[in-house]
Amino acid sequence: MAKPTQNTEQAILAAAKQEFLLKGYDGARTTSIAEKAGVTHAMLHYYFRTKKNIFECIVDNEMGLLVESVLKVFGESTLPLKERLRDCISCHFDFIRANPDLPRFIINEVITRPEHHEILRKRITVIIAKLAGETQREINEAAARGEIEQMDIRMIMLDILSLNIFPFLAFPLIQPLFGELTEDQEKFFEMRKAETIETITRRIEKQTQI
Repeated sequence: MAKPTQNTEQAILAAAKQEFLLKGYDGARTTSIAEKAGVTHAMLHYYFRTKKNIFECIVDNEMGLLVESVLKVFGESTLPLKERLRDCISCHFDFIRANPDLPRFIINEVITRPEHHEILRKRITVIIAKLAGETQREINEAAARGEIEQMDIRMIMLDILSLNIFPFLAFPLIQPLFGELTEDQEKFFEMRKAETIETITRRIEKQTQI
């Protein structure tokens, strides 16, 4: 039997991502995924065997893209820490904007399916481990030189996640409440990104004692 092409695999994953985001894990059906991908159900089974395997593959892919983009920003060691932090916030925000249903999906899966919590925890732990250690060392050194405030990188990461994700999670509620501010969605989200960057960078700036 000929080995299926990578294009077929990607088509299945793309269809599965749409299915999971739209219907959640429980509501997603492999028959529907196969139909959307333009493959037989037997072909889907050949590739992934189970819906759980497809789910884990999508989580790995999405988290991998996020890690790759964020680490690329922090890997620019020639840039000052604050500038890389700005770029990291912007990179993460743009990732969420390109995948606005992903945070809601992840939160829903953690709440409704506790067994998925461990899958997601392992992936997120990898991200934190890669970012926290080296960045915390840089923060400690910069703080010792009096350049920035001493901060716990984990708290900064939590601030970034909260400020970047909330506008997308709550937009259906925000839109009718804020009226004209949200009429132009792209402009609104650009304003939110700029506000988050300003908020986080101000927090780590060295405060002058009066």
